[in-house]
Amino acid sequence: MITFIVYTRAGCHLCEDMQIHLSSLQNDYSFALEVRDVDQDPEWAEKFDDKVPVLFWGDQEICRYFLDLVKFKDIFLKNTT
Repeated sequence: MITFIVYTRAGCHLCEDMQIHLSSLQNDYSFALEVRDVDQDPEWAEKFDDKVPVLFWGDQEICRYFLDLVKFKDIFLKNTT
């Protein structure tokens, strides 16, 4: 199963929106979602600061701030077939 990682921060409305969209996509696409709060790790906090949410697949950044559905689907389909 493919796993996506989303870096977020508590109280961030864009982060909440992206998580909601990703959760709804799990109804149609079989993937795991790992949610990482940047404030729980000093390295993440330094790296992303206020540039959240950001979605990754492995080391590859897919999108930042808003879900890029085209890129998401492209990566998902290329890595699950």
